[in-house]
Amino acid sequence: MTPTQLKTYLNQLVNQNIKISTMIWGAPGIGKSSIVSQIAQENNIDFVDVRLSQLAPTDLRGLPVAEDSISKWYPPEFLPREGKGILFMDELNMAPPALQGVAQQLILDRRVGSYIVPENWFVWAAGNRKEDRAAVFDMPSPLANRFLHLKVEADFDSFKVYALEKQIHEQIIAFLSFRSTLLHKLDPQQPAWCSPRSWVMASQLHYAGLDIASAVGKGAAAEFAAYITLYKTLPNLVPILQGKGSAIAFPEEPSVRYATTTGLTVRAQHANQAYNAFNWLSDKATPEWVQLFAVDMFRQMRSKGQMGALAKLVQKDSQLQKFLKDFQELVGI
Repeated sequence: MTPTQLKTYLNQLVNQNIKISTMIWGAPGIGKSSIVSQIAQENNIDFVDVRLSQLAPTDLRGLPVAEDSISKWYPPEFLPREGKGILFMDELNMAPPALQGVAQQLILDRRVGSYIVPENWFVWAAGNRKEDRAAVFDMPSPLANRFLHLKVEADFDSFKVYALEKQIHEQIIAFLSFRSTLLHKLDPQQPAWCSPRSWVMASQLHYAGLDIASAVGKGAAAEFAAYITLYKTLPNLVPILQGKGSAIAFPEEPSVRYATTTGLTVRAQHANQAYNAFNWLSDKATPEWVQLFAVDMFRQMRSKGQMGALAKLVQKDSQLQKFLKDFQELVGI
């Protein structure tokens, strides 16, 4: 499933209060941990992230303490004791077998030693696959059989929704729109390689004017640098956003077209600018480019609280109304 589909599925588990232990499988860097964190935040519940590969068995089970001639286990302070939330055991299958055995008690029985998982907590875990070249151990069959297993893959559309929301650099989004195969490309020979996580880091570097090779590798960084030169051929987007772009043509080069539509999406700050860009594209571009722009722009306007104002402007425009009728299922207004 895509990251967007994973998020929808996990939200349903929370909304329906289904507390079956859940294992999320996927390559490194595609956002497994961040999605679970978002689920907790959006549902206003607690989130405890336990990196099992960094623990010893006693870190999870607790320490034995003599009390009245009896050895009792004192659980660690990071395990939840009240409230409602998600206990997330990341890197589960990178933990050595001894620690997986302790984790198995927590997952199967919702308890370990003297510790009991509170009733209103979900127990979820995540791990990498062997084909991802991660240093993983086989998961014991009894443990695997007690989980729901969800496999997630990198997906550019899901990443773009996240990138627009988190204000990832416009040029990073435009480049990956054009070269989406570089969103996730594992290079086992290099320490830096492409993943959604590394592109987020690359955005921070690019905002600071730094080379992004240290985040995504030299090959992807070289392609990105070549793509940036295309921005010199971009039409002036300011008149378009001001509603004065009638004399400006839509570019011919596909890579520049991606840059133009992404630039208009990111730079439109309010409904009037979004409407002007929408109107210009519908007049100058073919429907597939208008559709690409519209889906992203409507998400942006919803996040800015400008969707109602944009809808009113669009409803007065017969040309845009015709477009919306054709693509009504995509735009949701």
